Amino acid sequence: MAKIVLNTFGSFGDLHPFLAIGVELRRRGHRAVIATSNVYRSKILGESLEFHPVRPDVGELLDQPDQIAKLWDSRRATQFLVRDYLAPRVSESFEDLRAGCGDADLLLTHSAAFAGPIVAQLLKIRWLSVILQPAAMFSAADPAYIPEAPWLRHLFRLGPFFFRALMRLADPYVRRSIKPILELREGLGLSNRVNPLTYGQFSPYGTLALFSRALARPQEDWPAKTNQTGFVFYDRLGEGFALGNETRAKRRERELLKFLEGGEAPILFTLGSSAVMHAGSFYAESLAAAKELGRRAVLLVGQWNRSTLPATLPSSVYIAEYLPYSEIMPGAAAVVHQGGIGTVAQTLRAGRPMLIVPWAHDQPDNAHRVRKIGAGRSLRRNRYRVRSAAEQLDQLLRKSSYEGNARKASEIIAGENGVQRACDAIESVLP
Repeated sequence: MAKIVLNTFGSFGDLHPFLAIGVELRRRGHRAVIATSNVYRSKILGESLEFHPVRPDVGELLDQPDQIAKLWDSRRATQFLVRDYLAPRVSESFEDLRAGCGDADLLLTHSAAFAGPIVAQLLKIRWLSVILQPAAMFSAADPAYIPEAPWLRHLFRLGPFFFRALMRLADPYVRRSIKPILELREGLGLSNRVNPLTYGQFSPYGTLALFSRALARPQEDWPAKTNQTGFVFYDRLGEGFALGNETRAKRRERELLKFLEGGEAPILFTLGSSAVMHAGSFYAESLAAAKELGRRAVLLVGQWNRSTLPATLPSSVYIAEYLPYSEIMPGAAAVVHQGGIGTVAQTLRAGRPMLIVPWAHDQPDNAHRVRKIGAGRSLRRNRYRVRSAAEQLDQLLRKSSYEGNARKASEIIAGENGVQRACDAIESVLP
């Protein structure tokens, strides 16, 4: 039995793949420890996994409306998250994670868990870097889509030179943004020759690319020893996040089944587990768009957005705070969502066409890739209004090619078995 520490930071989309891997590692007889924000403690313990708290706690961030607004600012969200929130707290992250890794046999590190590589290098333990979305591979052959500068795509088509030149130009700015990380590494005697936020995040022991070939194919300039496993799925609500007792959960399942069987397939509207906290008018516009199209709708509104909708709703609309995507997506006609990698993965697995309304971070690139494979359309967040949403959905539902391409992606995903391949790769590097 090996002790394997899985260090992650972020929303459910960042936690769930690590949970799925932890559950499978435990089944194989290993000691899996999820090292992450304290807000997820009961959810992790509910899966009979070990938990180790690592600051900062994303629960505190998501409790502050002004911080949430910065986290989902369409232009400066990533800058805020890295420069203003995570980098200044890297020392406390390092202290917490180091305390949990003293006897670890292996460490898995998430892109936003900046202390992970530092702890691994300092303690000289084996580690694997984990990448959840194609944009984080920093590939010159398959560069990320940048909505603020779409013209860059034309330059990148001329060859990898332009992408690499852009990365060199951006390197000094990135280093200024992560100054506390660089200072901590220097103080511990670690090298900063390679930028720890970009190519320095990749482990010499290997990288797990936890996304499907249906969304992005392997590239020659990916880090050495990259293992593209496919998506890793988990969507149970879990202990500590329950919406009520078991009786209530069973009633919810019966009500949902009755709704789905009561008419044509509905359109599902969701904003994942984090953007839902900064929804704005998304649900009101969505409800009106469904009405204009004459379609039934399911709205997953979280704990914050029910009050933005009318008190009385027609029988053609089903409202819930949370539903496991694996329960609802296969029965949907189409899915409208924010483009988080976890939601994209679940929608593709269900073989459903999608309309993506990106909020920030990797979501515009995920939307671009979905468009590229013909499985959906996208609409800028500031243009998501009743008429524009209805027009996009009408196109999505009328053209059978969108559903056909989504189903092709689902067939590829079904053959990948991401969690098994990920755990096989993990066991292959154990001491």
